[in-house]
Amino acid sequence: MDYTAQPEEEKLQRSKKMMLWFGIISLSMMFAGLTSAYIVSKERKDWLTDFQLPQAFYISTAVIILSSITMHLAKRSVLAQKESTGRLFLIATLVLGGAFVFLQFLGFDQIISEGYYFTGSDSTVTTSFIYAFVISHIVHIGAGLLVLIIVLVNHLRGKYTPGRTLGIELGATFWHFVDVLWVYLFLFLLFFR
Repeated sequence: MDYTAQPEEEKLQRSKKMMLWFGIISLSMMFAGLTSAYIVSKERKDWLTDFQLPQAFYISTAVIILSSITMHLAKRSVLAQKESTGRLFLIATLVLGGAFVFLQFLGFDQIISEGYYFTGSDSTVTTSFIYAFVISHIVHIGAGLLVLIIVLVNHLRGKYTPGRTLGIELGATFWHFVDVLWVYLFLFLLFFR
């Protein structure tokens, strides 16, 4: 296929999709490095083997999975030009994303109430890793929430029309990525103690 013969807008769309995938691959490598360091550190004598993940992390996992479903439904509705349904699902995804962040901080409170800290004399390498995983992920969820707000505003302005849905497609891809990333991290922390 001769990519140079494509219209400029098509080239721009392809480049934006490629940039997103480069970002996703880079973030995946960052978290792969963190999980590798976690595995290597498990051999330390001061590693906590009886640490339990807070209940809030279990609930937040269900919330993030539900938000991925609502994002899928939002994208499908927008592509089908169902304006009000798309808006409803985008708002639901945004609310669920906010609930996820709230539950993550609630999980931090539960960890701290059990006497485990991120830094200081009362911290452990185990809990420091957990904090690093969760805080890094929350930063990316924050970026995802910003993307959702932009997608919602663009949807309300009527910017997504047949053949012009790149924004919601990119937003949905990024949101699904951060959702899958959390499920991976949660399962990793649950099973690799």
